[in-house]
Amino acid sequence: MISVRDLWKVYGPRAERLVGSPDADLPRAELEARTGNVVAMREVSLDVLPGEVFVVMGLSGSGKSTLIRCVTRLIEPTAGSVTIEGDNVTGASDAELLAIRRHKVSMVFQHFGLLPHRTLLDNVAFGLELQGVDKRDRRDRAAATLELVGLPGMGSYKPHQLSGGQQQRVGLARALATNPDIMLFDEPFSALDPLIRREMQDEIIRLRREVRKTMMFITHDLSEALRLGDRIAIMRDGRIVQVGTPAEVVLEPADEYVANFVRDVPRSHVVPVSAVMGPASDGPVAGEVAHTAKVRDVVGLVAHSDLPVRVMHDGRAVGSIDRTGVLAVIAGEDA
Repeated sequence: MISVRDLWKVYGPRAERLVGSPDADLPRAELEARTGNVVAMREVSLDVLPGEVFVVMGLSGSGKSTLIRCVTRLIEPTAGSVTIEGDNVTGASDAELLAIRRHKVSMVFQHFGLLPHRTLLDNVAFGLELQGVDKRDRRDRAAATLELVGLPGMGSYKPHQLSGGQQQRVGLARALATNPDIMLFDEPFSALDPLIRREMQDEIIRLRREVRKTMMFITHDLSEALRLGDRIAIMRDGRIVQVGTPAEVVLEPADEYVANFVRDVPRSHVVPVSAVMGPASDGPVAGEVAHTAKVRDVVGLVAHSDLPVRVMHDGRAVGSIDRTGVLAVIAGEDA
């Protein structure tokens, strides 16, 4: 769905001269003093697969927000290429780029960007208005999308009448209303308090299941990345240092930087039961869980029973996990 190859972003005069040069590896302060340039992103390559939630995380200044803005050329990359569903974004004309932004991709920002003088219905319908959808149809679609994100019957409200979490739901509805193939999220929940933030994470998980969109999600929060991501890319100093599933990142960190990032994450929170299950049991069981469930999700079941837990996928049993398997993961041993 998204393919990025050797993407660079350099700020400053004659930025292209630094692409691939030894000077690009200088410490930021020294490089800026010597050349007047700042390398925000270098040699980034990645692929986002259909239907997955691909999370990019890193500390402030790591280049993650620059990356997602370069994907749709809200920031012009210095070098490299981006394709979206086979369309060459970096080589697109203004008209082609506008069509990609209007019909294929929607973006949700940290700052909601709602139009204060418009109702929620008209805010959500704004992208449809730009697409030329007639007024009745776009308002019907906007109302249905508000209901989808948990704001039924609130179309006549104005943004100032909502809480921060509700405003972000409107931003999410606006992005969904145009029915894009791809949704991009740039730290959308950073400004929300922890309880509302978790509620919005739940909303993303629910919507991903119901509307089956491809999502690229930017965050600096490790727990958020592990909770939402099918795969995670970790950035440092403008580079991607590791890409993997949550379990791979936690259990097999690529370097000391990643290891320090994930050292306090309990294994049982990221290891799926499918990774440690045994053969399916035909006998009595303590319960059933999906193959995507994490080991911690079965702790309560095996704690009060000697029976195994059946692991299900597409309505059939694919394995089982018992108390020994759960304890092995918690103890950090190979199950």
